[in-house]
Amino acid sequence: MSWRLIPLLTTTGKLQMAIDEWLLHQHLQEKIPPTLRFYTWEPVAISLGYHQKRYPEYWQNLTWQGKPVDIVRRPTGGRAVLHQGDLTYSLITSGFSGSRIESYRTICEFLIQGWRSLGIELRYGSAGRGYINNPNCFGTSTGADLILSNGSKLIGSAQLRKQGAILQHGSMILTPDLEFFKYVFNSQLSPGVSDISTSFFSVNHQGENLINQIIETLIIAASECFKIQLITEPLSKEEWMEICNFANPNL
Repeated sequence: MSWRLIPLLTTTGKLQMAIDEWLLHQHLQEKIPPTLRFYTWEPVAISLGYHQKRYPEYWQNLTWQGKPVDIVRRPTGGRAVLHQGDLTYSLITSGFSGSRIESYRTICEFLIQGWRSLGIELRYGSAGRGYINNPNCFGTSTGADLILSNGSKLIGSAQLRKQGAILQHGSMILTPDLEFFKYVFNSQLSPGVSDISTSFFSVNHQGENLINQIIETLIIAASECFKIQLITEPLSKEEWMEICNFANPNL
């Protein structure tokens, strides 16, 4: 089976969420095959879960390196995620049977396998106390999340299921600014995550080359886990026009 692979994209949070929703919409209409993509956020953003109603008022005035921090809403559930120094994956597919947690575990297996190839062992989390009342997605872990051996959460994922199709996307912490994270959420990022990030980056090439290495490793893992062939196909000019209209019909 062939899946589509969209190359790494860096753009605004609003457009990233529109792309994910549009891909799901297209897949439901059988216009595109299952699709995998990776992306980063520019400018830095905080994404809110679809049902998340409350967040601190001061978030509306946050800045990062002189630029306002975007606040966007995901089409998926969960709590707020700070998209700074992270890499996001998105997978749109269908045909998974079973419960929501079973589909999470089927999809997340490629993340576990890929990060194992990079020397980092991950396992599934379990729901923490106060999850609903915690605005910070990385403040607790559920069965949809992947954690380190010491319990620190490295990857947080969220899902939207619609008419038999699934959109699952998630944030992988790579190079977080610990002080900024603390300021945003009024809490420390788990030491285990920052230790892993520091040690992992210290023995690898920095920056874009490392992100590409991680993506290439996860692509290989996805091909093996799902027994598929991934065919690279960037978004076309026509697709971009549709996505922009999807994000804002008044454009």
